Amino acid sequence: MRLLLALVCGIATAQPLHRTLDLSIGEEQTLTLQDGADATVKLLYTNTVKDSTQQAVRAAYAGVEVNGLPIKLSCGNYELPFSAGGVQMDCPVTKAYYENSNTDHWGLEKDARIRVWPFASLWLPKDAMIYPARQRWFATHTQMSNEPTYVDRGEKLSRKRIYYHSGLDIGGAEALTEVIAATNAKVVSLGDQILAGHEKDTPVAKRYDVIYLLDERGWYYRYSHLHSFEPSVELGADIKQGQKLGLLGKEGGSGGWSHLHFEIKARQPSGKWGTEEGYAFLWEAYQRLFSPDIIAVARPHRVAVVGEKVALDARRSYSPSGRVSRYEWTLSDGSSPAEPVVERTYSKPGTYSEILKVTSRTGELAWDFATVNILDPAQPGLEPPTIHASYHPTTGIRAGQEVTFKVRTFGTIHGEETWNFGDGSPSTTTRSDGNVKIHDPNGYAVTRHTFTKPGDYIVGVHRSDTAGQRATTHLWVRVGNTQ
Repeated sequence: MRLLLALVCGIATAQPLHRTLDLSIGEEQTLTLQDGADATVKLLYTNTVKDSTQQAVRAAYAGVEVNGLPIKLSCGNYELPFSAGGVQMDCPVTKAYYENSNTDHWGLEKDARIRVWPFASLWLPKDAMIYPARQRWFATHTQMSNEPTYVDRGEKLSRKRIYYHSGLDIGGAEALTEVIAATNAKVVSLGDQILAGHEKDTPVAKRYDVIYLLDERGWYYRYSHLHSFEPSVELGADIKQGQKLGLLGKEGGSGGWSHLHFEIKARQPSGKWGTEEGYAFLWEAYQRLFSPDIIAVARPHRVAVVGEKVALDARRSYSPSGRVSRYEWTLSDGSSPAEPVVERTYSKPGTYSEILKVTSRTGELAWDFATVNILDPAQPGLEPPTIHASYHPTTGIRAGQEVTFKVRTFGTIHGEETWNFGDGSPSTTTRSDGNVKIHDPNGYAVTRHTFTKPGDYIVGVHRSDTAGQRATTHLWVRVGNTQ
């Protein structure tokens, strides 16, 4: 009964394993960690890297001194906690992200937010969270942490205010990918209904495509853009971890691409509700559940102008068995560098998809794809199209099994999408609607394909606009034996 009352009132009954500090430059604080040890943290400086196209922040850094040791933390954008000075730390956000944005997701009033864990600690208690979509990690596009939005053609020379993404966008196949509860929790909003006691002084905002759950830490979890709700989910009900909430979609403020917006809101040191950065939590949960031997990470996406150098960076890739033993890029200019970081320039505007393959020390393979948006200052207002593709199922595929592929191109209704399934079969074409009507139930074009042999397949799909600007994307499909 006490737990039920606490959840209804939004009171935390369990504590996270980390401690959170908001610091001004030059400020020092000492805090007691979950294991009883003390840590002293001082913020020395912050700095940023901005692009030449929109002056958007592409990387932010916080220099901190922890227990007398100076270190440099990279902020957000697919970063994991860093071990130094006898603790683990990360920096979810700095004040730089407020400079050209009109949205405050974080509730940050000082210069930077720092989170600190004991040195050998998990990031969340064991079994506290699972991955909220029934599909493979990085199955398609993502927009995470402070990454400027891009999938729905957001990268434009004319963009003055930047939506630095809050929470975690997990792309998937509309009306096919199941969304599940990441934690044990209570349903405090369901579409246009809000549970009594959660209407005020909470982050809950009702919308027809959104479910909010509340866990024992007092954290609110937002599941947005759902195509449909599971009929058994009821307002006020206690939800079990892994219970189906609905199907992934593109409803609400999705921009027209199908994804789950998963976001955690918690009380921050400012006293305000703010985003609790969740990338590391999902990473840890996925690792625990599926134990992949290697994960390729070619993200976040890049943006540049024609002729400008672009650095492609695979160093966020990870192997629990030890270091990644080999990096291999397959680039759209025909080159195949075998380095974790490569640079190249692009002579034509377009949306490019560069292929990364990584190998673990035990010989396991994984792929990811770097999206690169190239703009042309000589053609302002003529931004290239973008493209989003997905498939279902993404795990357990067997030779001879039919796989459903979906695609939507943004910014053009010219021509068709051309598919190459990477197995020697003839190419096929589809025609999506160009995102003319964001919520059109038939906006995504659908095709189906059967792989006759087991293997790893790199599926490519592209479409061009009337100016010849091409948008390309890739999918990695792993097919197993029939038995």
